[in-house]
Amino acid sequence: MTKKILIVEDNEMNRDMLSRRLMRKGYEILIAVDGAIGLEMMKSEQPDLVLMDMGLPVMDGWTATANAKADSDLRNIPIIALTAHALEADRLRALEAGADDFDTKPVNLSGLLEKMEALLQG
Repeated sequence: MTKKILIVEDNEMNRDMLSRRLMRKGYEILIAVDGAIGLEMMKSEQPDLVLMDMGLPVMDGWTATANAKADSDLRNIPIIALTAHALEADRLRALEAGADDFDTKPVNLSGLLEKMEALLQG
């Protein structure tokens, strides 16, 4: 069965590049452009995994992740935080918000796919 991945990303180039590459790997892709829409789509679409940008408009990725993990209907959906900030403090902040894993942008696709597969099989 095809796995459904929600990409929450406000940057159009990042969204397009990531969605195309993941579709080629056989994933069904859903797109949200801010954290609030991302949360709504998590509720309505129940994706198998979320790739959450942290620097989002309307509601940032940290808040959206924390809200998802506080919601009993959403807390079991794995979230991988994506950020251009590669500092250890950023990784810890994302994990403290409830992210299941963390990756930096620009995305290294093979590394991201390994993290995705580990969480999807989890």
